[in-house]
Amino acid sequence: MSYTHLIREHYPKLTKSEKKVADFILSAQDKVIYSTISDVKKNTGVGDATIIRFCQKLGFSGFSDLKIEIAKEDFNHHEATDQTVNFADVVSKRLVDAVLATQQLINIEHVEAAVKLVTEARHVYIFGVGSSGNTSTDLEGMFLRAGVQAKAVIDPHFQAQVASLLSKDDLVIAFSLSGKTKDTYDSVTIAKQNHAKIISITNYLLSPIAQQGDVVLQTAIEEFLNGGSLAGKVSQLYICDVLVNGYERANQVDTLKLKETVLRSILDKSLD
Repeated sequence: MSYTHLIREHYPKLTKSEKKVADFILSAQDKVIYSTISDVKKNTGVGDATIIRFCQKLGFSGFSDLKIEIAKEDFNHHEATDQTVNFADVVSKRLVDAVLATQQLINIEHVEAAVKLVTEARHVYIFGVGSSGNTSTDLEGMFLRAGVQAKAVIDPHFQAQVASLLSKDDLVIAFSLSGKTKDTYDSVTIAKQNHAKIISITNYLLSPIAQQGDVVLQTAIEEFLNGGSLAGKVSQLYICDVLVNGYERANQVDTLKLKETVLRSILDKSLD
């Protein structure tokens, strides 16, 4: 039984406050999976206990359990639709859509502000964990080929230690699609307390990590059930490429000369 049918079946037996939660979930639909209990409280005016009690009346242990069920239903719906199309076309469309959706969110003024922060920074550190940690390492390499010696830090403990030693002359670039990754948020908070500048790269402008940013560059791929998806990574890498290209243009970087220098440094590492 779908979650919408489940809610409607139990609706007559719900209290007035619980019905507010039900109405919100039915109106928000699959967007609920990206909401927190605080978001539900804000939109319904009820307390934590009411939300938990509502979930339990539907047969779930709590709000997270309900969100997973909604995400599974949404995932199965898309999978069923994809079965009617060539799977290779489905994959390519997802990646193309990721780039196009992210492109629609590009704010050139924000990109220029981010480029200025990179240009003026004494040190540049890139924070991310999990899949976003991999993207952090990718951006480190992209910056290196543009002449910027940034450092990706993907271990949360090292992030916290690095953040504790930063100053107003330093910059942190933080990756998190959800904007709610606790390890990254904690490290960014420490950096912010030391007056370091922050560039947040995330889906949500109102997320905790975005709120810490001096500049926010927005990605576009939501992946509650499909964490670490290629589409999410492509969205992040597109932003990375825009940022690096913006830096090269603003600073009139001789990219051909740099690429030649880097290439010559590794030529002898190739097998004949």
